[in-house]
Amino acid sequence: MPASMNIAFVGCGAIARYHLDGIHDFGDRIRVTAAIDPDLGKARAIAAETGATVYSSLDSALEDGGFEAVDIMVPHDLHEELAIKSFNANKHVVLEKPVATNLASAEGIMQAAKKAGTVFMVAENAQYWPEIVKAKDLIDAGVIGEVITARATFFFEYESKWFDERSPWRMRKSATGGGITIDGGSHWIRPLRMWMGEIDSVVGVIGHPMEAMEGESLTHAIFRFQDGKFATFHALNITSPIANGEWWRVTGTQGELVIDGDLAGGELRIFNSEHPDGKNVGQKLGYPKSFGLELDDFASAVLNETPLAATPEFSLGELRTALSIYRSAESGRWEKVWD
Repeated sequence: MPASMNIAFVGCGAIARYHLDGIHDFGDRIRVTAAIDPDLGKARAIAAETGATVYSSLDSALEDGGFEAVDIMVPHDLHEELAIKSFNANKHVVLEKPVATNLASAEGIMQAAKKAGTVFMVAENAQYWPEIVKAKDLIDAGVIGEVITARATFFFEYESKWFDERSPWRMRKSATGGGITIDGGSHWIRPLRMWMGEIDSVVGVIGHPMEAMEGESLTHAIFRFQDGKFATFHALNITSPIANGEWWRVTGTQGELVIDGDLAGGELRIFNSEHPDGKNVGQKLGYPKSFGLELDDFASAVLNETPLAATPEFSLGELRTALSIYRSAESGRWEKVWD
């Protein structure tokens, strides 16, 4: 089997920097040979680091070839078109979350992936976030007993790097499919699913404190899991300063795990009878380190035919959860996630 693969970056914006750094973490296993973006300046910046050929469109890159896989990092409403083009060209695909803006588009992508028979990964990097994975290991080992409940808090002050286009797509509901819940909020939903199992239904409310954002910039929701347990999810994006705080708290019959809010590496602490004041039980590696692990998993699936840590079908869960929250905000009732 080949030792490395060539990949095309489809979209060279802010998240591409994290993907490229993640690839660097694993040496030469993945080579970026095409940098594709209608903003040629962004594509050239990636090419300057990688030696990739610059393209303004996926169509022109597919005509030239020179890569076996594509890494799609574009506005959500473009996912279906670009993913299906890639599958029709028999490429392996890693697609940034969410799968799509709606379930019909997601189903179209899934069907194209099955027809192609190539590797398809939905890039939800929380699956590989070191602190999240360590917490799952501790929970599975029973160090806090049986999980009773959990809380996820996704509060962020506005960061310009995620909105740096002339017309920021994240401000447009038509491009995102919603607001912060369907976008960055998915990174906070996935850990709850990893730790507590599948979500059955949700009830939630949304708000719009960031007036420039068409979709919601505030969400409060309760998740009911299939085993009957509950967790809460809170999300906020706002232009005013906010205080640092914990991002996750998992409470069990014998203690708690807490992950502090810090993208560079939040402290994972355990509170139990042995450590009533809390003890740090993990390295502070953080969100950026998850991307290398994620892309290495994708490369292993392509090069070595190993199973992915999370299937595309499982990765529909964050989209389905977000859409259920939106329905609940309209209906005022509990809404099923998987029906």
